[in-house]
Amino acid sequence: MMSGIETHVELSTASKIFCGCRVKFGAKPNTQCCDVCTGQPGALPVLNKNAVRLGILAGLCLNCTINGRTRFARKNYFYPDLPKAYQISQQELPLCENGYVELESGKKICITRIHLEEDAGKLVHEGDSTFIDYNRCGVPLIEIVSAPDISSPKEAREYIEALQSVLRFAGVSDCRMQQGSMRCDVNISVAEEGAPAGTRTELKNLNSVSAVERAMEHEFLRQCNILSGGGRVEQSTLRYDEKSGATLAMRAKEDARDYRYFPEPDIPDIVIPPSEVALIKKSLPRLPAQRLAEYTSLGVGGNAASLLCRYRRACDFFESCLKFGAGAKTAANLIVGTVYASLLTEDDKLDFRIAVSARDMADIVKYVDGGKMNITRAQLVLGRMLKEGVPLNDCVGEDELSAMSADSLKELCREAIRLNPAAAADYRSGKVKAIGGFYGYIKRESGGRADIKLAEQILKELLK
Repeated sequence: MMSGIETHVELSTASKIFCGCRVKFGAKPNTQCCDVCTGQPGALPVLNKNAVRLGILAGLCLNCTINGRTRFARKNYFYPDLPKAYQISQQELPLCENGYVELESGKKICITRIHLEEDAGKLVHEGDSTFIDYNRCGVPLIEIVSAPDISSPKEAREYIEALQSVLRFAGVSDCRMQQGSMRCDVNISVAEEGAPAGTRTELKNLNSVSAVERAMEHEFLRQCNILSGGGRVEQSTLRYDEKSGATLAMRAKEDARDYRYFPEPDIPDIVIPPSEVALIKKSLPRLPAQRLAEYTSLGVGGNAASLLCRYRRACDFFESCLKFGAGAKTAANLIVGTVYASLLTEDDKLDFRIAVSARDMADIVKYVDGGKMNITRAQLVLGRMLKEGVPLNDCVGEDELSAMSADSLKELCREAIRLNPAAAADYRSGKVKAIGGFYGYIKRESGGRADIKLAEQILKELLK
């Protein structure tokens, strides 16, 4: 399989790319548009400088060369969601070229170009009717075009997730695929190893990473079956149907010549001075790879560090905890364990709005690392704070900050054995894992204050 991905990313600007209309997801249909973005006669575009800045920022974060001169073009096609009957995009002289994303394996996926363009509107299908919402017309996009370097759905997932992380941390876009602010078109061709690339098809508007994986798997098998049967793959544009899990033909695939590109007459070439690029380069944030290396150097486990580095606000909260004296390993484990478990959706994790201050979290971590509170009790306390929005002082008294005494714990273990004779019999018969059957009672009755490792030793003595 040879695959390249065209990723459309909405930029985090307050207004559209060629007019002053607001960019607002979920607004009432056709309330965020004007003469310019709906293509009324005589309306002229004015370029949003911040869209250019964010495009340059994206290019720098993705190891691209920034062109000193860039040019807009008209891409002509007729579709109901495009009221001008052309899209202002870039063909020659794109904003950025020749970048890459490095996968965990060390393989680099080449980014051939990143160009600016405006989004089209949205078609809403209801029964036998189709409605058009022009709010999205003119929303600023970058299109990130990879080379056909991706050879599996797994690599595609890693590539897309890497783009998401980098662009989110840089503040270029929120990349919320479920809201359409990041969408992928996947080009696939199949050929035997060493043979020239086969005819490619394009899967349009995939709006989740899992959809990309499933669509690629289905299309790869479809093309393999055609070729093994002696047939010929037709160049076409496809859509992926989530319900059936199949790829369905939409139309014959267009080439660049079909769009009749020509220079946009209402926007002159954009000259980008090296000093402007240097200024943006100085503002580059710490990106996920850099933070990941820093966190692991502080003793955070690789899995916890990777989960932290998926969300910038989680990282910022973690680093605030460290400033208040929290130990890195325990803080990271509590965030990716207990805190993430309270955030039910991907949007919740991105927003990371929690009812616990970094100072209180740091205090919990210090109690754990200092031996005043075991990890189970810490998880219970933190869970209550997250659920009820109460401060740490309301959840923990001074008398609770010491572990249960050995004598009290021994009595609790005796009670656990008495109440669970089946687990006791299993353990004594050689089923050593049966000892875990007592832990839930001990944790619950001790309010999380019991030292489970010590409890295990006591249980083994009592069960001899």
